Amino acid sequence: MDKQYKKLVPSIYLHNMSAVRGLTDYGVLSGDPAQLAAEYDNGSADALLIFDLSDTDKEQEAHNDIIRQICSRVRIPVIAAGRVRRMEDVKKFLYAGCAMAGLNLSKDSNAAIAAEVADKFGADKIAACFSSERQVAKHEAVLKGNISCLIYVGDEPYRGFTQVRTDLPVIAQIGRETCVMETLINPGIHGVTGSGVNERIGKLRQVREKLASAGIPVRIRTASFKWEDFKLGPDGLLPVVVQEASTSQVLMVAYMNEEAYNMTVATGRMTYWSRSRSEIWVKGLTSGHFQYVYSLTADCDMDTLLAKVEQIGAACHTGSHSCFFNTVLTEEDKDTFNPQTVLLNDYQTIVDRRDHPKKGSYTNYLFDKGLDKMLKKLGEEATEIVIAAKNPNPNEIVYEISDYLYHLMVVMAEKGITWEDVTEELTRRQKKENSEENS
Repeated sequence: MDKQYKKLVPSIYLHNMSAVRGLTDYGVLSGDPAQLAAEYDNGSADALLIFDLSDTDKEQEAHNDIIRQICSRVRIPVIAAGRVRRMEDVKKFLYAGCAMAGLNLSKDSNAAIAAEVADKFGADKIAACFSSERQVAKHEAVLKGNISCLIYVGDEPYRGFTQVRTDLPVIAQIGRETCVMETLINPGIHGVTGSGVNERIGKLRQVREKLASAGIPVRIRTASFKWEDFKLGPDGLLPVVVQEASTSQVLMVAYMNEEAYNMTVATGRMTYWSRSRSEIWVKGLTSGHFQYVYSLTADCDMDTLLAKVEQIGAACHTGSHSCFFNTVLTEEDKDTFNPQTVLLNDYQTIVDRRDHPKKGSYTNYLFDKGLDKMLKKLGEEATEIVIAAKNPNPNEIVYEISDYLYHLMVVMAEKGITWEDVTEELTRRQKKENSEENS
């Protein structure tokens, strides 16, 4: 986490599968922590801090599932801490999609594994939570070079280090009565979290603007064009064509007024004007199917907006991913070929062979022989790739990679893993990398 900008970091405390009010206050704040996280990701938060307050291994596993849901619902980096006792706990946080995992320095065993987990995952993935300067001082030598951020979770307001020599960014927990600006003026504090941020979640945009006006460096989202630059329809609205950034699929068409446009720019979540209800409509606020802005582009006449988005869930109120599913006309005699769907089509063919066996099918032969045979063939094909890569003819390695991917998909089908599962994981990693680059 860099120190270029001061950061506003709301927090969620997980206990008994619910979001509770604090580290010691287990009063239920929300029974749907993932939905609460989506509400916190309102365009004004820089990251989200999650504390796992589980008491048992079973509860911890359930909380890991919730953390995975949260990471899939929000676009800001997620930092998770709490009940970390071994490297496996750190791995589960990171594999759930978290940008960083926090080690609690009140447990000496956590400091002892700092170097181990940093060597495995990188120091940029590790934070350390402390409640007193003594804890950091005690483990200063171990922590150096093995963590990238400190998180203060003490009861008293954090004033900065007096004895410890560290240039690490510090995120300080503040109470609801603590002034955000007075805290962030401290050069040793690079972010705030806790109830003092949560209580202001609906006003974080104004808080951010106030901080910027006071000369405190914070991120401010701005657009290249103002509302007055667009040519509006007779109804004073701007049509918006919404396209999924990852697939280029057209999802829907909606409309914006000035307030909706400004809210979209400020929050990073698509916001429209509902013509039927005559009110502002934040897409996904009720359903959880948010649309996060990837890019906004105006057409040549400046009278239509193309929004490329990251779609969470379905875009259409019918439950369909896209609103465009009623085929009006198609030329059946004209074949279309989309190379981007080759792997998906091959996988579906393999699944069909599994479910509807065909005599003489090599795919059915593999399913009949079972997983051990599949894995043996997968290993053989991997070796063939290595051998082909040493040969000068590139065609041979293309052929071997194709064979390998086929056998890989057979194993995937046997284990019930889809390409969607794989691409979702890759997307989570890419989002995490992008968030870290921009943090």
